[in-house]
Amino acid sequence: MLSKIILYSDKKGELNKFLSSFYNTNLEIENELKWEKESANPIELADIIGVFIENYDDYLVNMWLCLDKDVFVNITEENADNVIRYLYERFPY
Repeated sequence: MLSKIILYSDKKGELNKFLSSFYNTNLEIENELKWEKESANPIELADIIGVFIENYDDYLVNMWLCLDKDVFVNITEENADNVIRYLYERFPY
């Protein structure tokens, strides 16, 4: 199963601003209120989680992480560090 990050925002253009900053380019997102990234290697998702939390107050964006089918974890300032640690413990490759 692929792991997945889902970003949501109630404000149009907010995801585009966050992702353009993350990828250091200007992106045009089709669905401006939702964005998903899937990865066979969940460790790759740790980077975007870290950047999301570092810029948590700058963007009106919510993040959800799915590692197992139909199980979603809301990434917050309170749990982000533990989630990143969990990723490296569960997927140590």
